[in-house]
Amino acid sequence: MIIGIDVGKNGAVAWTTMEYTLVEKMPETVRDLWELINGIAEEARMNLEVPHCYLEQVSSSPQMGVVSAFSFGNGFGHLEMALTAAGIAFTKVRPQVWMKHLGCMTKGDKNVTKRMAQQLYPQIKITHANADALLIHEYGKQIHR
Repeated sequence: MIIGIDVGKNGAVAWTTMEYTLVEKMPETVRDLWELINGIAEEARMNLEVPHCYLEQVSSSPQMGVVSAFSFGNGFGHLEMALTAAGIAFTKVRPQVWMKHLGCMTKGDKNVTKRMAQQLYPQIKITHANADALLIHEYGKQIHR
């Protein structure tokens, strides 16, 4: 089972069950985050799968204010802890790496990743909020083979 996570409050978590690819908006609370990650881990174990997560490795930017940067880093830490506590191994991947691998360098245009996600996952309603998580998930599936 491969999981892809686009970090941030406007990010998402994407994963594949035995039948479907699913994507959820980033939970708003630490408790909800834990329940989502732990639920994915439990589902994997029930299906005798070993989950592995590809977590977007991001950092704060100079444009962020102090409060925003702290909140962003705090959220990243919550994700690392939830994955660790749920027993899910993870690999951090920089945006430039997964975008280059999939041939969708955005150069600031988020519609590039949205279009790519729509091509790869026509059965899912793609938004700017979930496109990157789905593409990180796709990157993980291709790399993990």
